[in-house]
Amino acid sequence: MTTIDMHFVQGLTLAERAALVTGADFWYTAQVPGVERVMFADGPAGIRKPNNTQDTMGLTESEPAVAFPSAALLASFFDEDLLHRYGQQLGAAAAAKQVSVLLGPEVNLKRNPLAGRNFEYLSEDPLVTGRLGTAFVKGVQSAGVGIALKHFAVTNRESHRYTVSSNVDERALRELYLAQFEKIVKTARPAGLASHARLGPPRPNANG
Repeated sequence: MTTIDMHFVQGLTLAERAALVTGADFWYTAQVPGVERVMFADGPAGIRKPNNTQDTMGLTESEPAVAFPSAALLASFFDEDLLHRYGQQLGAAAAAKQVSVLLGPEVNLKRNPLAGRNFEYLSEDPLVTGRLGTAFVKGVQSAGVGIALKHFAVTNRESHRYTVSSNVDERALRELYLAQFEKIVKTARPAGLASHARLGPPRPNANG
């Protein structure tokens, strides 16, 4: 289990503590005494490392990278070994570009065939997603690159994704929306979790 070095934390100023959790820009953490900055990069179908650190949406040019098959295609083979080897290659590519943490895989469920990010998701089933996601994460992290599993949690729509409230009853939350996260966190131990959703309280007849 990870422990927090409270002596180190207490030695930081308030500004340094705030910088650690807000970042230097969209892709880098802040550098404070005793902690080097860390670079994050997207990776739904290869490494997307922008040339401009202020580019949040991939609108400017990115560094050349190998285009890997999408997660939706790879998951169609139901092959855990394939996902592990894919993760190893993706991890090696990230390490070559000095990327410390890869944002992905996306393990939300395909709840609507028209959803705009289905290509990034592994499947509509939490068991399949959990097993394939575990293999993916272990593969990437075997190359010395961390994984920020996303998008935690109940992030299954694009419109108003930064403001929508996902209201889900407890049974659906546990059996569908969180099951694959639990499986991957417990068995693959990703470096972190990434999110851009807000989880709201349960309400009758709510849709996730």
